[in-house]
Order: sequence, then structure tokens, then C-alpha cells
Amino acid sequence: MKKRILIVDDEKVFSSYLDQILSRKGYESQVAGNGQDALALCEQAEFDLILSDIKMPKMDGLELLRTVRERAQQPGGERWAQLAFIIMTAHGSVETAVEAMKNGASDYITKPFNSDEVLLVIKKVFEQKRLQEENTYLRGEVLDKYNAENVIISQSPKMQRIFTMIENVAQTDSTVLVQGETGTGKELVARSIHYNSRRKNNKFVAINCGALADNLLESELFGHEKGAFTGAIRQKIGKFELADQGTLFLDEIGNVSQAMQMKLLRVLQEMQFERVGGNRTIETDVRIIAATNENLEKAVEENRFREDLYYRINVIPIQLPPLRQRREDIPLLAKHFVAKLSHGRVKDVSDEAVQTLLSYDWPGNIRELENIIERSVILERGQTLLSIDLPNRTQRKAEAGVLDFNEELPLDQVREQMVDVIEKEYLKRVLAKYQGSIKRAAEHTGLTTRSIHGKMKKFDLRKEDFKR
Repeated sequence: MKKRILIVDDEKVFSSYLDQILSRKGYESQVAGNGQDALALCEQAEFDLILSDIKMPKMDGLELLRTVRERAQQPGGERWAQLAFIIMTAHGSVETAVEAMKNGASDYITKPFNSDEVLLVIKKVFEQKRLQEENTYLRGEVLDKYNAENVIISQSPKMQRIFTMIENVAQTDSTVLVQGETGTGKELVARSIHYNSRRKNNKFVAINCGALADNLLESELFGHEKGAFTGAIRQKIGKFELADQGTLFLDEIGNVSQAMQMKLLRVLQEMQFERVGGNRTIETDVRIIAATNENLEKAVEENRFREDLYYRINVIPIQLPPLRQRREDIPLLAKHFVAKLSHGRVKDVSDEAVQTLLSYDWPGNIRELENIIERSVILERGQTLLSIDLPNRTQRKAEAGVLDFNEELPLDQVREQMVDVIEKEYLKRVLAKYQGSIKRAAEHTGLTTRSIHGKMKKFDLRKEDFKR
């Protein structure tokens, strides 16, 4: 991916000369005549490096540097903090350059200089920047795989076979399709593949395709240029660019519209795309892992999902079993979540509590188990978890397809109660499917967003509870 450099100098002939040098070396460069113009350009687009002269009208190089570093300290200043800065200074003004280094400049170069000199300094600065970003990433994202949250816990033979597949698949760049019900741990599998692959030192970028409308999804995936649409006040880098050299996880790909399926297919075939509102072709090198709780084969048969895209993402399929088909893992997972969620306060799980967990079918799978353990741990005052706060009996019966009602009540009251039970469960499943997106839930159910909000209030549901 091309590095973007902003040249800041009031000498037009000199800045044009630099622009040509950088372009010939494969950099994408832009020119500003002073510090104020440079700040305005940085508001509109993202750059990797500022190459600035010191003496300029309106705002000189040192003031520009101080402003950039001040903005980096402010809330939301991450992109300013990532800007490298090289000062250009006339011969004999090295003291000023040293002051710039103390204020956060990455390096300096004295005028006059030849093309080889400036390119060498730029290369060195980018190499330093790469190492810093890699170290930060290793301390954060990559090392996070050793945290308990990212460990797949299982003693089930079915899962052991999947572990072997993960180990084998990780050594390739093949596209993987992870299928399974909501809450079975599809993203954990994707992360495990990434962190055991040759791309592990680069980014793992995840996006929930099913939770976004087409226009937002396109912008999130491919980025956009300033002015591409209303509200596009500056350039945005998309997930395909962010994940370059790493892994892009396309979650809930089964809920993507036909129009977006076509755009995704083109990118997956060519590994090239344009930002929304742009015409420059950008190349990317990403490993794709897709996931869905939909039956994509059925969706293809019903013409809801493109057959060519299905075969493109289904190179290596991994089917995750639901928790009810690996019940031997329930006690193991329960003890793991108790230790994690109680921070060691609760030491054990009683046999009675384990039996209660084993008696439930877990329609929400591991995510539901974790949520229920969290609720139960909060209510437990001792060091052993004695009881489990499962959904109420009527709700469990309804989930199992068995109606449970009080025949002593008038029919109208029974009917009203059962409609509420069914409506609540239906709404919970739809919200879980779309990760709490009210808009997508409304489109799915045929209701208005206002109606969805009203029903959520009635049934005491919060959209935050359905987000991963």
C-alpha cells in the first residue's frame, strides 16, 4: 500500500521537485505552501508523513509540528499521533532542527540535499515507524491471544477435530468459511487461525457485515474520499486497507445484500478496490475468513446468495457444533466463566448447579452460557456457585416448543400471555441475529423502528445485550 507524504514548503519549484522524486519512488504525495494549509489538508485526508520546511509564512514548520503533537494528545487524536514528521532546514540551522527533534520530529535533513539523501531519511523514518507500530501491536493485539478470553476451551471430540483443522489451515492463505449458530465462537476460531498463521504479526480486522446498511458497509469496507456523500467531511481508510498483510474477518456475511455481494466478489477476485467517491485503484493483500449462522447452500438455492461468491469464500469450510451437541464441555466452560467473571471470588461450581446447566438446551450457545454464569455469579454470595439463574420455566418451555400455561385463567388472558412469550423470544432471536441493530431488526420483522423500540421497552430488552 502506498505511503502518503505531505510536502510543506513555500518554494513552489522546490516542492514540485520533491513531489516528482517521491512519485517516481512509489509514494503518494501532496503539497501545501505553509503550516495552515497543511493542517487543513490533514483534516481532509490521512497522511503517513509530513516533510516540512521550517521558515514559511502564516505558520512555520516548528509551529506546525507543535500543533500536530498537541492534537495528538487530544481525545480522538490517534491519527495525528501516527503522523511521522521530518524537518527540512537550511545549512547552519542545525540547532533549530535539534529543537524540532525535542518537540517530536522523527528526523531532519539539511538543505541543499540530493534525491538519494531525502529518500534515505524517509525510508529510515518509515522503518522506525513500522517497528514502533509492530511493537505496540505485539504488546496489545497479538499478545491478547494468550488471554483467557481468546482461548477456545473444549474436550469434545468434535472440537478436537476442529482444533486440528485450525492448525492445518493456519499454515495456508486459503479463504475459510466458519459456519455455526449464533454464540458458538466463530470469531474465536477466526482469531485462532490468524494468530497461528504467518500473518500473526499484522492486524486482525473484524467487521459485522450483517449489522450495517449497504452504504455504511461499503464505506466501512472500502473507505471513502472527502465529499463522497453527505457527512463525509474527511477521507476514511476502509477495513480492506487496514487489514493489509493481515486477516479480514467478515462476520455474518450471509446477511449481505445482493448488490454488496457483487462488490465483495470483485474485490475477493482481484484484491483491488476503489474508495467510495474515489477513482484510484488500491491493491491489498489480506487473508479472508468469513462467518455466518445462515445456511448458505439453502440461500444459494433460493437465489438470496450468489453462487460464485459462495464458492469463493467456501474454500475451506469449518462447521462449529452448537453447545447442546457438546454437552461434555458445559462443566468445563462453566468453571472457566466462573473464574473469569468472579475474578477468583467464587472458587467452585456445585454438582447441583452443573446438573441445572446440563438440563438446558442453550439456544444462545456459549454466549448465553457466559451471560447466565455472569448473572448467577453476581447473585452468589459464597465461594461456591450453588444455583443457576436460568430463564423462567415458561420461557424455557416455549423455547423447547412446549406450551406451559395456567388453564384456570380465561382464554383471552392465556392467549395474551403466550403471545408475549413468543413475541419476546422472536424479538430476542432477531436482535441477536443482527447484533442489536434496531434498523436491521425492523427490516427483518416488517415493523417500524418505533415499534421495535416499544416492544424492547415492554420486554425489558436492551440492544447492548445483543452486541458482541
